[in-house]
Amino acid sequence: MSHARVRRRYVDCAWGQLHLAEAGSGPAVLLLHQTPRSWDEYREVLAVLGRRFRVLAVDTPGMGASDPLPEPPTVEGWAAAMARLLEIEGLDRVDVVGHHTGGYIAFELAAQAPERVRRVVLSSTDLLDAGARGARTGRRGVDEVEERGDGSHLAELWQRRARYYPPDNRLLRRFMRDALRTEDPEDGHRVVARYEMERRLDRVRQPVLCVGHARDRFAFGGQDRLAAALADARVRVIHDGEIPLEHTAAEFAEIVTEFLSAHHV
Repeated sequence: MSHARVRRRYVDCAWGQLHLAEAGSGPAVLLLHQTPRSWDEYREVLAVLGRRFRVLAVDTPGMGASDPLPEPPTVEGWAAAMARLLEIEGLDRVDVVGHHTGGYIAFELAAQAPERVRRVVLSSTDLLDAGARGARTGRRGVDEVEERGDGSHLAELWQRRARYYPPDNRLLRRFMRDALRTEDPEDGHRVVARYEMERRLDRVRQPVLCVGHARDRFAFGGQDRLAAALADARVRVIHDGEIPLEHTAAEFAEIVTEFLSAHHV
């Protein structure tokens, strides 16, 4: 079966432009990526889901080719930007999929705009409560490197990420291209570490699928804690899944399609 054609464009917002990639037609699905990536994390997923859905993979403000928000970034601010995008696009109801940072934005969007969000897929998304925030305090971030005039910090960033990527470097090169477009590749992780997710748990009543990636050393196991805290959630595990979503894109797309199709409303 052929893949849906992917088209890229910009959307004008009050603060600047959001960049997105789009494929397919039908019920709308919004895809939100991890830090410090872009829509490219969903390149393969987008083309597959586009066979059955209208899929929009958006660059988070300040990442990829999207302009940053004028105020300091927060998960709440990013989610509000996504809600504004839905208004501009005339999308009254969407399904939302997020991986790592994108999972927290998707969760907050479901809490902020429950009338617009039908179903939610949270991939490599842990329950971020006071205890989890405390565990992150003082810990050096995976993408935290100090810029140096000789450019050696870029090799350091490569080496720090390489520990969590497949050995052929293909996906790591894609990561580096995105990381170099941000002012600070670690900043999105800091934003997430400040998010008080537990305050929003009772506002997310939509059907939720929590996806765990068994080789993701940062987040695996969190899918069970989060699902247990939500009103209507189930769990799926991708046993070969890793931090880069592209590594198991076909299986991820199949799981998402199955969930959205089974819970069609």
